[in-house]
Amino acid sequence: MSRKLILMALAEDIGPGDVTSGYFIPESRTARAFVTVREEGVVSGVNLAKQVFLAVDADLEVRVMVEDGSKVGAGAMLMQVEGKARSILTAERTALNFLQRLSGVATLTSLYVTLVKHTRARILDTRKTTPGYRKLEKQAVLDGGGDNHRMGLFDRAMVKDNHLLIEGDVAALRDAIKRLKTEKPGVEVELEADRLDQVAAFLEIEGVDHILLDNMTLEELAEAVAMRAENYNLKLEASGGVTLETVAGIAETGVDFISVGALTHSAPALDIGLDFTSSE
Repeated sequence: MSRKLILMALAEDIGPGDVTSGYFIPESRTARAFVTVREEGVVSGVNLAKQVFLAVDADLEVRVMVEDGSKVGAGAMLMQVEGKARSILTAERTALNFLQRLSGVATLTSLYVTLVKHTRARILDTRKTTPGYRKLEKQAVLDGGGDNHRMGLFDRAMVKDNHLLIEGDVAALRDAIKRLKTEKPGVEVELEADRLDQVAAFLEIEGVDHILLDNMTLEELAEAVAMRAENYNLKLEASGGVTLETVAGIAETGVDFISVGALTHSAPALDIGLDFTSSE
């Protein structure tokens, strides 16, 4: 999948050919370049960026100096690339696009993770990902110290408010969960609640693995945790209104997970560049 995405991204950028490098850089010119971080952060996508360079020119020598998941400061060198200058320049932007985007996700995730490390709560991503980038962005969340929620619609049943509006009585829920657990025993079930009376009802339904506590106040979250009592097999996930300013308070209510859509839909790119030095 990553290979297809790399080739698609390169085709999008190069088109019928890199006219700048083709006309302004001699074909025989060789060079050495370093990919360097220009601000503090957590890197992700380093090995993917290496594959971009090699996809453009398999004869390039690419040495990874910092592994994915590493916390780095400004000035850290992530990789060295040596070979034809044309090839390095042609691959540069696509490699950096992947690297900056994924490192931005990892860096933002690490900030959230740090703020809740004094609690039991774990930070989760969501399905609010860039189309085609889901596996990459979810790996970046892992590199930042977070955890993955479901990959897609296929690996967890998540019954949200829209589903409940369509077919929402408790008897129907019980029947659907029983049928799912029988036919797909490996698939977990999560029900969304935005009121405490829903939490109380869902706690009584057999086969529920997670309850999503949507847009609840801190007091409501703490009450939901108390209602769950010692049934730790059933996990509670807080969602909605989660920011760097609010996440610690949410975690301190005792919830098991906090899902943060911003990890993937709003992460700013990490400032990373490529700098040349002559190889001669």
